[in-house]
Amino acid sequence: MSTSGLDELYREVILDHYRSPHGAAPIDDPNVEVEGHNPLCGDELIMHLDIVDGQIRSMHIEPRGCSISVASASMLAQQLEGASLEDALELKKTFQAIMQGAEWPEGSDPGDLEALDGVKNFPVRIKCALLAWMTLEQALAEYDHDLVGEVVIDRDIEVVTRKS
Repeated sequence: MSTSGLDELYREVILDHYRSPHGAAPIDDPNVEVEGHNPLCGDELIMHLDIVDGQIRSMHIEPRGCSISVASASMLAQQLEGASLEDALELKKTFQAIMQGAEWPEGSDPGDLEALDGVKNFPVRIKCALLAWMTLEQALAEYDHDLVGEVVIDRDIEVVTRKS
């Protein structure tokens, strides 16, 4: 496939996630509720997690913002529902490294997340793609601080715990 054809495919994947985000179904009694906000651009995300026996049983997200921010949150929800907390944290670290210029690890399957690879070429948009992932890390830390350790949030991102 040509580069322009691949770019068009990636644009469509991002727009599909933007128009119909995964993780929209509400959760009755989540273990953790965290809110993320990027005051520089106005992107916002509310995340509810239902965690059982070390696995994300369900995730509810309420993203508001640009297509990259909403699509990234949707892809996060798609990839992590049913995942162990360890796998979720590892994918967060990998995705953050990708946004900083790394390549996907050999043998990994990034799924739709691969459509966000081009964002790393636009530094001002990286925070849009990372908002959901930084919010996830804070949510996991609220649930299991020993697993996550100290969370270092980007100075331009605000994350607030609503329930833990």
